[in-house]
Amino acid sequence: MMRNERVKLYVVVRKDLTSSQQAVQAGHAVAEFLLRCPDTQWNNGTLVYLGVPDELSLKYICKKLDIEETIYINFEEPDFGNTITAIASDCESKVFNKLNLL
Repeated sequence: MMRNERVKLYVVVRKDLTSSQQAVQAGHAVAEFLLRCPDTQWNNGTLVYLGVPDELSLKYICKKLDIEETIYINFEEPDFGNTITAIASDCESKVFNKLNLL
């Protein structure tokens, strides 16, 4: 399958983490996405980093994406009690349009 350079990878990270933790968790989400979605059309092109206030907000985003049937992966950090710290998706969604950049 050919990869498309125009496909964006959306990464949503919790803003209640430190800046360093946000960077690491975003990286984990991208890596997890690539491991679990090897047939992605994303070709190391545009990355869109978005932020939400906390885990509850991130879970709410996940529910909205589930309703839309938008494919995404989440990353659960073992060092933070396996809480969800970030998600990644290469699908366009109205949900992402409503979030602020990280």
